[in-house]
Amino acid sequence: MNRRNFIRTGALGAAGAATLAAPAIAQSSPKIQWRCTSSFPKSLDTIYGGAADLAKFVHEATDGNFDIQVFAAGEIVPGLQAADAVTNGTVQMCHTAAYYYVGKDPTWALGASVPFGLNARAMQAWLAYGGGTGLLNEFFNTQNLHYIPGGNTGTQMGGWFRREIKSVADLSGLKMRIAGLAGQVMGKLGVVPQQVAGGDIYPSLERGTIDAAEWIGPYDDEKLGFVKVAPFYYYPGWWEGSLELNFFINKQQFDQLPANYKSLLETAARAATLEMLAEYDYKNPAALNRLVASGAQLRPFPQDVMAASFKAAQEVYDEITAKNAPFKKIYDSMTAFRADTVLYQQVAEYTFDTFMMMRQREGALKPKG
Repeated sequence: MNRRNFIRTGALGAAGAATLAAPAIAQSSPKIQWRCTSSFPKSLDTIYGGAADLAKFVHEATDGNFDIQVFAAGEIVPGLQAADAVTNGTVQMCHTAAYYYVGKDPTWALGASVPFGLNARAMQAWLAYGGGTGLLNEFFNTQNLHYIPGGNTGTQMGGWFRREIKSVADLSGLKMRIAGLAGQVMGKLGVVPQQVAGGDIYPSLERGTIDAAEWIGPYDDEKLGFVKVAPFYYYPGWWEGSLELNFFINKQQFDQLPANYKSLLETAARAATLEMLAEYDYKNPAALNRLVASGAQLRPFPQDVMAASFKAAQEVYDEITAKNAPFKKIYDSMTAFRADTVLYQQVAEYTFDTFMMMRQREGALKPKG
């Protein structure tokens, strides 16, 4: 299906687009120019591409009347200040990961990812049909922001370590770049969490300023060269069963848009989310093979580390929900759905995936010929 036609139809309606007179279309499609600042550099084409895709889809669907110019991290404001630039009106919107701003309120993390939360499919289901997006907007509206989901990386890797982790004891004193509530969880296990922007991770690892870092997954990690300075590559990223990227739009600017432009932004963001997840799923396998060939030593987190991390995460959630009503309201909704979806995925997804993994190990999935 042609993307342009799909998005135009989503915004205007197939019948309406065919029958509206030209003057009516012009009235409902005013010329608007916005700026969108990204938290990511252009070199990370897949995650940065979420904003670029949305801007492209919106431009095509409106014949250029709604023009969104995307700026990479640092071109207007540093990547970790993107949401602030939207709140104060420096730009109309941004593309970021909400958990970068947990220092303001831990509730921000629920718009992106929390330890032992939802995987990508479950996150999309909860946001779209479980009331997640509405609940998040109840909170983000108080920050002068409108929240729209805008991309997903899938389950992430556990990161790059300069030394091997054999038990929970090896985490003590470890300086690790890690974002969101995961830093608080890791802190309970003795890790010293560090907030470091993506472009600064490599030099920090190289100089020994940090001992470990998580980013996203093989495709992006390969681009950033982490294998050269931290050979141990751990999995899974239990703090990011998926990372939901998001668009924050200045609430006044969003409220002033015509209804069809509001709908178009939502539709284009869903299309951008599908694009990002599919692209990561396609690119990560080959990138992981290249990383292993380049010397990456794959390691699963030891089970005592996983168990201790889960226990610490529940302690963090108990502490936050006891004193933060907005967090508790959203978290309770998310975890109620998590219980149902994990049970279902255990019946269907897990048994299928496990069978196929066993065939993979036997070599039965190799292409013939």
